[in-house]
Amino acid sequence: MISIAIIVLGCLGIIFGIGLAVASKKFHVKIDPKIEQIEKALPSVNCGACGFPGCAGFAEAIVHSDAEINLCAPGGEECVHEIAKIMGIKASTKERKIAVIQCQSGGINNTFLKFENTGIETCQAALILSGGQNLCKYGCLGYNDCVRVCPFDAFAIDKNNMRIVDENKCTGCGKCVDACPKDLIQLITISKKVNILCMSHDKGKMAKTSCGNETVCIGCGICAKKCPVSAINMEDNLAVIDYEECVVCGICADVCPTNAIIAKKIEEK
Repeated sequence: MISIAIIVLGCLGIIFGIGLAVASKKFHVKIDPKIEQIEKALPSVNCGACGFPGCAGFAEAIVHSDAEINLCAPGGEECVHEIAKIMGIKASTKERKIAVIQCQSGGINNTFLKFENTGIETCQAALILSGGQNLCKYGCLGYNDCVRVCPFDAFAIDKNNMRIVDENKCTGCGKCVDACPKDLIQLITISKKVNILCMSHDKGKMAKTSCGNETVCIGCGICAKKCPVSAINMEDNLAVIDYEECVVCGICADVCPTNAIIAKKIEEK
């Protein structure tokens, strides 16, 4: 009986093996070798910054849908040139963007609290709880959801639990932007070194008393009045920079009474 069972199983195995071999040939889908080559050239982060479902989806879109080859933020210029070589076209790069955190609260010593949160320590969970523990309803919740999702280790946390973006590591993939429930992170072209580090829509004294950090926008509008190219607009008591118009002169940072605007190019001189 054992011998018969072994023979039957062996025969079934051979039959199924032949069936799988025939099926693999019959239903085989030919893949353009360029797709595989492009996928190997991509960083395999699958961050979705290109707007396609992962690196494989982006590679397929380049070959079959004429997608732009410079959409991979993590890959950078080197990746663009490699893809251009594979596709036999001219490389066209664009300036890199980096994440800028538009809030300087959310730390241990610079945030006024309404209550102490003893629940789940994530920004998403804290937001559900009465909009968060911060007295400033626009401020950073400080639980570092952005840090945890970064695939490039581009965030550092200082002794006061403040998040610092490493410009050399940040690729502008946008994962931190999606992770922030307060929409405090923006991707900004790296050469545009003038940034407003506040998202409060409160004005004057109310803005100051609700934020534990002195670098708060009080909605005075001086920066907008002094900007020589009209690149700053006041939107609901908050200064907003139009980066297409901004010439990075730094005048807005000089006149801001609360230092809520920084101009890094000026600081580096």
